[in-house]
Amino acid sequence: MNEQSAKNKLAWEHRAYEFWNRRDGSPEDKAKQILDNPKAQLKKHKHYFEQIEGKKIANLCGSNGRKAVPLALLGANVTVFDISEENRKYALELADSANVSIHYVVTDIYDINLEKYSGYFDMLYLEGGILHYFNDIEKLMSILFSLLKEDGVMVLSDFHPLRRCIVSNSKIQYQIQQSYFDEELHNGDLAYKHYFDEHEQQDFPDVSIRLYTLSEIINSVITSGFNLMNFDEHRGWENENIPWEFTILANK
Repeated sequence: MNEQSAKNKLAWEHRAYEFWNRRDGSPEDKAKQILDNPKAQLKKHKHYFEQIEGKKIANLCGSNGRKAVPLALLGANVTVFDISEENRKYALELADSANVSIHYVVTDIYDINLEKYSGYFDMLYLEGGILHYFNDIEKLMSILFSLLKEDGVMVLSDFHPLRRCIVSNSKIQYQIQQSYFDEELHNGDLAYKHYFDEHEQQDFPDVSIRLYTLSEIINSVITSGFNLMNFDEHRGWENENIPWEFTILANK
């Protein structure tokens, strides 16, 4: 595990289980919400998962299972890869409460066992803003490409890089003064740090992030061997008239 990953693992194992209970409710309560309409939990990506019964899906950086459990309820065989034991605890309790099974592997994505998982998955699903946790996007995409079967599909959604040039710093997750083209690693606040009292925030470890340009992201998908099928831009969570997120659909 490299230095950046080790730092991010330390951060994401700091009170993460507590945070998920605060934000999403207990695993039992969250499971009830998911069971009410599993497909709705996939939000703007639900149309990518119309016929997934029996498919092997890797949910990379799958966090607390809030996407993996709906996928499992829709009939998929889901494997989560994530760096945090605290995320795993919540996710497995969530799956148990929803009466489904998911496979959860705690690992750095760079360290996934490719002897076991090479060419294993029908689909890859990455969402929620995770690319900034990897300082080598070409290596990441190479690993993702290796995980997919021939004709497999990747759904990759992330924060739109342009939003940090448009939106005031108070409205974006990482308040970093930098050039759009900056290639350096930076320290940033843990995503859920501000859900805690101000005096508690002093104890939270920083994460290590590397922010990419849109061209770096798209080119890394293409050069790794993927066929780029579609690129969508999404409005902000409050319907702001700016590009807030994007979704890439690509196949092998």
